[in-house]
Amino acid sequence: MIKRKQLGQHFLNSNAIAKSIVSEAKITKEDTVFELGTGLGILTPLLCKKANKVISVDMDEKLVRNAKSAFSDIDNLILKSGDGFKKKDSFSIFVSNLPYSKSKDAIEWLAQTSFSHGVIMVQKEFADKLLANSSKRKAVSIIANHAFEIKKISKVGKNNFSPPPKVDSVILKIIQKNTMKKDLIQTINKIFSYRRKTVKNILKQFNKETVIDKRLDDLSGDEIIHLANQILEK
Repeated sequence: MIKRKQLGQHFLNSNAIAKSIVSEAKITKEDTVFELGTGLGILTPLLCKKANKVISVDMDEKLVRNAKSAFSDIDNLILKSGDGFKKKDSFSIFVSNLPYSKSKDAIEWLAQTSFSHGVIMVQKEFADKLLANSSKRKAVSIIANHAFEIKKISKVGKNNFSPPPKVDSVILKIIQKNTMKKDLIQTINKIFSYRRKTVKNILKQFNKETVIDKRLDDLSGDEIIHLANQILEK
């Protein structure tokens, strides 16, 4: 079994879960699906049966070669090797069993990308961050909830992967609400690096002024987005 510890990648080995992910994606023959992480190809042929076109990308060239051999008879599949976050393909649906180490990067990339909806599998701890209340929110929580409507679908036990990870995973459905510019995302991340300070003192870091003396945890997600936009104003 191929282990890709540097990516935190564990391969789904349950056909039943693979089928439920594809079902939840609500794919039609009008859709182009972008699959990040071809892996051993458990999702790929199922996606192809439903979609007009599937673009499947993996960092591992050997896995892409194997997929090209295994799925050579599927004519609506495009397989690519490389960094999926650098690809410029347009798509309507995103599907991925996200490598744990790339989950935050994926959310930030998707927030900047125009698409309809997606189904992602993430580490339970990361899902908890995205769905967290005020005191446990991270920058990625604010970004994700501004960009998407997020719905928890189901928990997936670690024994459904090869090699088994140390923690369970969660399947989430994301529906795009807003696309975000890169500078807004960067500013939100910067704001959270000062999260112990009051809003007044955070704005001082950016040479801005306010009379608001609340802390970041006292602000709603929309208020944090507004704060970031205020910082970006010339």
